[in-house]
Amino acid sequence: MCSEKESEHASFYLEIKFSIILLFFLCWLCPAIAQTSNTALWLDVDGAIGPASHDYIKRSLATAAMQNAQVVIIRLNTPGGLDVSMREIIQEIIASPVPVISYVAPSGARAASAGTYILYASHIAAMAPATNLGAATPVKIGGFPGVPDSSDKKPGNSQHEQSDAQDIMTKKIVNDAVAYIRGLAQMRGRNAEWAEKAVREAVSLTANEALGEGVIDLIAVDIPDLLTKIDGRTVNVQGQEITLSTQKINIQQLEQDWRTRLLAIITDPNIAYILMLIGIYGLIFEFANPGTIIPGVVGAVCLLLALFAFQVLPVNYAGLALIFLGIVFMLAEMLVPSFGALGIGGMIAFVMGSIMLLDMDIPGYGISIPLIATVALMTAGFFLLVVSMAIKARQRPIVSGKEELIGDVGEVIDDFDNEGWIRVHGELWRAKSNVPLHRGQKVRVTAMKGLMLQVEVYRQDNSEEN
Repeated sequence: MCSEKESEHASFYLEIKFSIILLFFLCWLCPAIAQTSNTALWLDVDGAIGPASHDYIKRSLATAAMQNAQVVIIRLNTPGGLDVSMREIIQEIIASPVPVISYVAPSGARAASAGTYILYASHIAAMAPATNLGAATPVKIGGFPGVPDSSDKKPGNSQHEQSDAQDIMTKKIVNDAVAYIRGLAQMRGRNAEWAEKAVREAVSLTANEALGEGVIDLIAVDIPDLLTKIDGRTVNVQGQEITLSTQKINIQQLEQDWRTRLLAIITDPNIAYILMLIGIYGLIFEFANPGTIIPGVVGAVCLLLALFAFQVLPVNYAGLALIFLGIVFMLAEMLVPSFGALGIGGMIAFVMGSIMLLDMDIPGYGISIPLIATVALMTAGFFLLVVSMAIKARQRPIVSGKEELIGDVGEVIDDFDNEGWIRVHGELWRAKSNVPLHRGQKVRVTAMKGLMLQVEVYRQDNSEEN
């Protein structure tokens, strides 16, 4: 009996060992199978780098990791963009388990400013013929780094003294950008000296010059040509050397989905500006006319969308405060006419705040001056119309109420000596008179006390008919 039990236990343990070995084999086999995926994912980033670009690249890299793609190709054409979004994109590229190729294309495209940093951070940097990169100097609100303010220039000052007078914050921004791009260049084995010049001196290079300077790895006519040229290259991905096999690879384009497109629309500074104004005017209309509902709902939704956009955009809050102050002043002009003082002051504050709201020289991230002018003129026209209507209403004769009755002519209904009834504007009123009055006699209202009218005999020769 003991031998049978021992043999059962031995077979049981043998099955467990076999299952564990099989499990380890499958775990080893799965990554090996994953590495043999024969797909290249292709992204198109065309326009300013911003929150929408970051969201698109982040989720595309996650998709590439899930599909175990061979490479991810970012076809890049950008004038630059926001520093925060650029750094987030670079972090995603560095952390990606899939090699990332930044490819400046098609011919005529550029990778300026933020695009240069992304190119330096990628595992492989490539450009199409007749493209360029560079001009990576960070833009500071209120001017360009490295350029002394003209107010600091005095007769007899040397260039060295003017340079020493530069804003310390500007120097910090430039030095931080230089250290950042040099770190990326050293990590990828690219030209760090030229990268520093691109930041400090805003220099640019063509595709052929960039290849000669060691800034990029290759020049390719199109994506199939690019995949042919990188076949067999070895790249370092998260500390591991990976040899690319892209000779006969399937190309899959990942287009922007509705979420990315919606984010791109909302975070457009001009759209965010319009949404903010619609939100403010919608809520003002709702508060002025409680119960209309639709303006309040539309206004609240638009204002929330605008606030979300301003959260991810570099907003100047002094400009935002000036816009609100301008609208308050213009509303006050409607309620408390000040002969245009509040209205003009509000319009000036509104325009200045709109210009300051996104006071940046980054392409694609400033509010259009024609849009500001159009909105300002429409707003001014609206408030001028309201004010002019109010002034005209004041100048019109009174047609209702106590004031309208005084001076009007009525007719006596029945004879009375002191108190009786008269008809004014088709209505019967109790009236008092200092002299006896007869039926059908014309009287003129001189005063009103409560619901009692004071009247006198109407004489057309020495009284004006109302």
